[in-house]
Amino acid sequence: MTMRRNLLTDIPGVSVGHAEDAQLASGVTCILFDEPVIAACDVRGGGPGTRETDLLDSGRTVEKVDAIALAGGSAFGLDACAGVQAYLRENDRGFAVRDIRVPIVPGAILFDLLNGGDKGWGRFPPYRELGYAAAAAATPGPHALGSVGAGLGATTVNMKGGIGAASAVTEDGITVAALAAVNAAGSATVGDGPHFWAGPFEQDGEFGGRGSPATVPAAALATVTKGLPRTATTLVVVVTDAALGRTHAKRLATMAQDGLARALYPIHTPLDGDIVFAAATGRRILGDPVIGLTRLGAVAAHVVARAIARGVYEATALPFPGALPAWRDLYPG
Repeated sequence: MTMRRNLLTDIPGVSVGHAEDAQLASGVTCILFDEPVIAACDVRGGGPGTRETDLLDSGRTVEKVDAIALAGGSAFGLDACAGVQAYLRENDRGFAVRDIRVPIVPGAILFDLLNGGDKGWGRFPPYRELGYAAAAAATPGPHALGSVGAGLGATTVNMKGGIGAASAVTEDGITVAALAAVNAAGSATVGDGPHFWAGPFEQDGEFGGRGSPATVPAAALATVTKGLPRTATTLVVVVTDAALGRTHAKRLATMAQDGLARALYPIHTPLDGDIVFAAATGRRILGDPVIGLTRLGAVAAHVVARAIARGVYEATALPFPGALPAWRDLYPG
């Protein structure tokens, strides 16, 4: 059995790739599957930006996806899915229609257009090429966290955001992992830190080992957000090696959404486009379809909370005037 690395690629058959542009201060993250997988999604934010999510509803003809793309760039970033499609088509991947293959790539975007990067890209935004590059860079091995890929330009209300990941094994022996691009309207920390809202779920000091504060200051419960509509979003991909149908995958995505509420405050606001994708590679039998799914979803919520905190913990500040600080700059050591 492969040693758990606390990454999305702890799930066999899953690869992760990042591509970014430092001058643009934005990028793309691609989750690539060796074989098409059952997938579903749950959208809770008031300002989502998505592609192909209607296809993930129950009763649709195409039940499986080849990849999932996460991107910065707001609506411009939806072009990243086309880049991932181009890579997959070159590799003869996709839903077969006679002798034509159509790669199925749902995706979602976050807003990072006001982070100081140069967004003067001319006629066409760069996200299609970044999507292709992220897919080409995808690896089943260790993948980078922090200010990379879709997380390069991400922020929270008070600190730099980024890409985080975490994994766990349920008591049934099922592995579940999550990757998050954290660009929340609210905060991942209790007030201005150093404690994370997700502190009670931390494992092995994965985001600093500070635990939880003895008490939560009243000021930390104030509703402090970025304040502008549609300028935030936390994107999450949860993957399990369990065999799930579309309905069960949808339930997994729904339960995993609770991890956002454990890690961010406030959450699911009119300012956010928060979404959880859930995918199942089908390599292990779940067992009891009710109790097994209940256990899986409960653990998935914890894993999502941990991934979000790691996304902030691993981030580095952007090199622009007025950029938000990174957690590690504020709390070194």
